[in-house]
Amino acid sequence: MASSWYTLVVDAHDMPSLARFWCAVLDWKVVHEDGDEVTIGANAQALPGLCFVCVPERKAVKNRLHIDLSPDDQAAEVERILALGATRVDVGQGGDVTWVVLADPEGNEFCVLRPKKTLRD
Repeated sequence: MASSWYTLVVDAHDMPSLARFWCAVLDWKVVHEDGDEVTIGANAQALPGLCFVCVPERKAVKNRLHIDLSPDDQAAEVERILALGATRVDVGQGGDVTWVVLADPEGNEFCVLRPKKTLRD
Protein backbone atom coordinates (compact mmCIF):
# COMPACT_ATOMS: atom_id res chain seq x y z
CA MET A 1 0.00 0.00 0.00
CA ALA A 2 1.37 3.42 -0.96
CA SER A 3 0.81 6.71 0.82
CA SER A 4 -0.68 9.84 -0.73
CA TRP A 5 1.07 13.19 -0.50
CA TYR A 6 -1.17 15.40 1.64
CA THR A 7 0.78 18.60 2.26
CA LEU A 8 4.21 20.15 2.64
CA VAL A 9 4.70 21.73 6.07
CA VAL A 10 6.68 24.96 6.31
CA ASP A 11 8.00 26.25 9.64
CA ALA A 12 7.14 29.93 9.98
CA HIS A 13 7.80 32.72 12.43
CA ASP A 14 4.73 34.65 11.16
CA MET A 15 2.51 31.99 9.60
CA PRO A 16 -0.36 34.27 8.44
CA SER A 17 2.02 36.63 6.61
CA LEU A 18 4.00 33.82 5.02
CA ALA A 19 0.79 32.07 3.97
CA ARG A 20 -0.43 35.31 2.33
CA PHE A 21 2.87 35.64 0.44
CA TRP A 22 2.59 32.09 -0.94
CA CYS A 23 -1.11 32.58 -1.76
CA ALA A 24 -0.09 35.56 -3.90
CA VAL A 25 2.78 33.66 -5.55
CA LEU A 26 0.69 30.58 -6.39
CA ASP A 27 -2.73 32.24 -6.81
CA TRP A 28 -4.01 29.99 -4.04
CA LYS A 29 -6.18 30.75 -1.05
CA VAL A 30 -6.29 29.95 2.64
CA VAL A 31 -8.32 26.76 3.05
CA HIS A 32 -7.84 26.30 6.80
CA GLU A 33 -6.62 28.54 9.59
CA ASP A 34 -6.51 28.12 13.35
CA GLY A 35 -4.07 29.03 16.09
CA ASP A 36 -1.73 26.16 15.22
CA GLU A 37 -1.53 26.28 11.42
CA VAL A 38 -2.53 27.98 8.20
CA THR A 39 -3.08 25.71 5.19
CA ILE A 40 -3.27 27.02 1.62
CA GLY A 41 -4.19 25.37 -1.66
CA ALA A 42 -5.85 25.89 -5.02
CA ASN A 43 -9.05 24.87 -3.21
CA ALA A 44 -9.99 22.76 -0.20
CA GLN A 45 -10.02 19.53 -2.23
CA ALA A 46 -6.79 20.07 -4.22
CA LEU A 47 -3.79 18.20 -2.86
CA PRO A 48 -1.03 18.71 -1.99
CA GLY A 49 -1.19 22.03 -0.19
CA LEU A 50 1.21 24.06 1.90
CA CYS A 51 0.74 24.11 5.65
CA PHE A 52 2.45 26.82 7.71
CA VAL A 53 3.12 26.10 11.39
CA CYS A 54 4.51 28.51 13.93
CA VAL A 55 7.99 27.96 15.34
CA PRO A 56 9.83 30.37 17.65
CA GLU A 57 13.21 30.22 15.90
CA ARG A 58 14.09 31.85 12.60
CA LYS A 59 15.57 29.95 9.65
CA ALA A 60 19.31 29.40 10.16
CA VAL A 61 20.64 27.27 7.26
CA LYS A 62 19.94 26.52 3.60
CA ASN A 63 16.80 24.48 2.96
CA ARG A 64 17.22 20.75 2.33
CA LEU A 65 13.91 20.78 0.41
CA HIS A 66 12.59 23.57 -1.77
CA ILE A 67 9.81 24.42 -4.21
CA ASP A 68 10.45 24.79 -7.96
CA LEU A 69 8.05 27.04 -9.87
CA SER A 70 7.58 26.79 -13.64
CA PRO A 71 5.99 29.94 -15.06
CA ASP A 72 5.18 30.73 -18.69
CA ASP A 73 7.57 33.72 -18.56
CA GLN A 74 10.47 33.30 -16.13
CA ALA A 75 11.71 36.91 -16.17
CA ALA A 76 8.25 38.41 -15.66
CA GLU A 77 7.47 35.95 -12.85
CA VAL A 78 10.73 36.69 -11.05
CA GLU A 79 9.93 40.41 -11.13
CA ARG A 80 6.36 39.79 -9.92
CA ILE A 81 7.53 37.62 -7.01
CA LEU A 82 10.24 40.11 -6.06
CA ALA A 83 7.54 42.79 -5.89
CA LEU A 84 5.58 40.54 -3.50
CA GLY A 85 8.52 40.55 -1.06
CA ALA A 86 10.91 37.81 -2.21
CA THR A 87 14.65 38.41 -2.46
CA ARG A 88 17.32 37.04 -4.77
CA VAL A 89 19.60 34.48 -3.11
CA ASP A 90 23.02 33.13 -4.01
CA VAL A 91 23.29 29.53 -2.83
CA GLY A 92 26.34 28.85 -5.00
CA GLN A 93 24.34 28.14 -8.14
CA GLY A 94 26.78 29.86 -10.53
CA GLY A 95 25.99 32.04 -13.51
CA ASP A 96 25.33 29.34 -16.08
CA VAL A 97 22.14 27.87 -14.57
CA THR A 98 18.71 28.24 -16.17
CA TRP A 99 16.86 28.89 -12.90
CA VAL A 100 16.65 31.83 -10.51
CA VAL A 101 16.94 31.26 -6.76
CA LEU A 102 14.73 33.43 -4.58
CA ALA A 103 13.80 33.43 -0.90
CA ASP A 104 10.40 34.12 0.62
CA PRO A 105 10.09 36.82 3.31
CA GLU A 106 11.31 34.37 6.00
CA GLY A 107 14.32 33.22 3.98
CA ASN A 108 13.03 29.89 2.59
CA GLU A 109 14.71 29.33 -0.77
CA PHE A 110 12.79 28.37 -3.90
CA CYS A 111 13.56 28.36 -7.61
CA VAL A 112 11.87 29.91 -10.61
CA LEU A 113 12.61 27.66 -13.57
CA ARG A 114 12.36 28.23 -17.26
CA PRO A 115 8.95 27.07 -18.57
CA LYS A 116 8.43 23.32 -18.22
CA LYS A 117 5.36 21.37 -19.29
CA THR A 118 6.22 17.86 -18.08
CA LEU A 119 8.43 16.27 -15.44
CA ARG A 120 10.82 15.24 -18.23
CA ASP A 121 11.54 18.79 -19.52
